[in-house]
Amino acid sequence: MKGGARRDRSTGVPLLGRSLLLLLSLSFLSSCTGKYASIPGTVPGEPAAKSPPEKKRQVSPGFQELKGDSKTAIASWYGPDFHGKPTASGEIFNMYALTCAHREYPFGTKLRVVSAQADKEVECIVNDRGPFIPGRDLDLSYAAARQIELIGPGTQSVSIEPVGRDLRYVKYIRYGVVEGPLTLQIGSFRDESNARRLKRALELRYQDVYVMEANVGGAKYYRVRVGRFTSKADAAGMGRTLAEEGYNVLITKYEQQIEGI
Repeated sequence: MKGGARRDRSTGVPLLGRSLLLLLSLSFLSSCTGKYASIPGTVPGEPAAKSPPEKKRQVSPGFQELKGDSKTAIASWYGPDFHGKPTASGEIFNMYALTCAHREYPFGTKLRVVSAQADKEVECIVNDRGPFIPGRDLDLSYAAARQIELIGPGTQSVSIEPVGRDLRYVKYIRYGVVEGPLTLQIGSFRDESNARRLKRALELRYQDVYVMEANVGGAKYYRVRVGRFTSKADAAGMGRTLAEEGYNVLITKYEQQIEGI
């Protein structure tokens, strides 16, 4: 053949053109596969795997998270003898609920209680005051004690740490009268033993706690009260402290108690 481009005999396409087409095809394929080179372990067309979302602690409305120091304490438990009776917070004690009694933590505080001996832990809500036996720091409900295998031993060294507080336990002050002399009423009971328990609980932190007997419609009531105040401001100041701790507070007229019990 005389001059001109060489051709493939089978197709009639110039050989130079075929070479250029082949190079362009390889370049295109290379650019396509390069799209996935930065995502190892994926298949072209498959979306990249996403990292699992970080798990966060579930917080109920009205729950305030706290970070407190861990303390060593001697724990005991209480159950059948108090089941169905009012606690210092006003709640009815349920031995099958995860609650506890402590002398200082505000009502509604959630404590993490860890038993190194049993290698177990439980979280429970403070809704009562106690224990009243020297050498003990924490009284767990029957249900809470079971979770850390405390029922058999009766007492055990544990670590306690506040993790939050249920703010629904914070109370508002109610006003009966606002002219002195005034006092703070924390509870009123038909059963004298309930009044005695609340008085004892209050005396762990407060002074001038007393019980007044009152007859209402022929029925006798035992009213647990704190202090004597000459002004509304003084009564409200102490009342706010008690209400913030979780006690029910009524500012009412002070009456000279006949007998303190």
